[in-house]
Amino acid sequence: MQLTSKLLPVAIAMAFATGGAYAQEIIKIGHVAPVSGQNAHLGKDMENGAKMAVEDLTAKNIKIGGKPVKFVIQYEDDAGDPKQGTNAAQKLVDAKVQGVIGHLNSGTTIPASKIYYDAGIPQISPAATSPVYTKQKFNTTFRVVANDNKLGGTLGAYAVQKLGAKKIAVIDDRTAYGQGVAEEFVKGAKKAMPGVQIVGKEFTNANATDFNAILTNIKSKNPDLVFFGGMDSVGGPLLRQMKALGINAKYMGGDGVCTDALYRLSAGAAADGVVTCAEAGGVPAEMSKNIDEFRARYKKQFGQEVQLYAPYVYDAIMTMVQAMQEANSSEPAKYLPYLAKIKHQGVTGPIAFDQFGDIKDGALTLYTYKAGKKTQMEVVK
Repeated sequence: MQLTSKLLPVAIAMAFATGGAYAQEIIKIGHVAPVSGQNAHLGKDMENGAKMAVEDLTAKNIKIGGKPVKFVIQYEDDAGDPKQGTNAAQKLVDAKVQGVIGHLNSGTTIPASKIYYDAGIPQISPAATSPVYTKQKFNTTFRVVANDNKLGGTLGAYAVQKLGAKKIAVIDDRTAYGQGVAEEFVKGAKKAMPGVQIVGKEFTNANATDFNAILTNIKSKNPDLVFFGGMDSVGGPLLRQMKALGINAKYMGGDGVCTDALYRLSAGAAADGVVTCAEAGGVPAEMSKNIDEFRARYKKQFGQEVQLYAPYVYDAIMTMVQAMQEANSSEPAKYLPYLAKIKHQGVTGPIAFDQFGDIKDGALTLYTYKAGKKTQMEVVK
């Protein structure tokens, strides 16, 4: 039967639906981040990174196993809450996603990882740094950033060796990330200088707004440096209240506070040279062309600077897709072994994983703030 012009669109649609010559394979990747709650600005940043990755993959007309494919991201919000995180994970499993990028917080990433493992779905976190995540002996867990052992330990050594800190107060938000990075910071500081004094250990929570009691206690100890383990939504107001109370100590934190938003959240208390923080990744200046181009594209597309994790989400997706290409399959069980031995050149640097799923030779980038802007100091391997 000859098709009329009216019937032709219907025939094409049927060909897609029934796996005909025109069909594309749909590859569904889950993405989980807190796009509500106090860390929503970081979660949105992550989603933007995922959008850029899919746009670039679409432009490349990727084929897997000789078949044209279309990548679709299923976005879920965990609000930084462990219970909501596991609910989001189960939704992705039920939707039969072929891989997962996320979560941001270690406290949501760790419980969710068991759900993905049980379903055999590879998971790459672009942000979670707790060592527990990759020490569970789950062969489905990977991350593209350095863990807290590297992050906290390096910051501890830097505090005493480069900043000359002798009396240090430590505050954490009691989350898996905040407590973990604070503990590793203390270990790193004591290892680098056994005589360093930890004059106070205080804790708050991830939703706190009033720090007067713990800061008054810390002020009486007269520290020359305060380390905070937590996110910028708490770390910024904490720094502002430190200044208001006349605590003139240096301020240090991990990647959770190392955002462009910190200066605004601290109401300008992150003055020149006051803050030292570290991003759990980075490339030396002589190799920074790719990340610089990514940041410029991001700003042009979204009208703002990269907050923190967008390039790591981008790299995580590209790494996962490369494993699918090498395996000639998007089936999790088939591409998982290729992901474990992947070598990917990302915008954040080379990506390969050790036997635990941690990134090999993970770098850190140290930052401070000058004239209200997050400013790179150095990359540390």
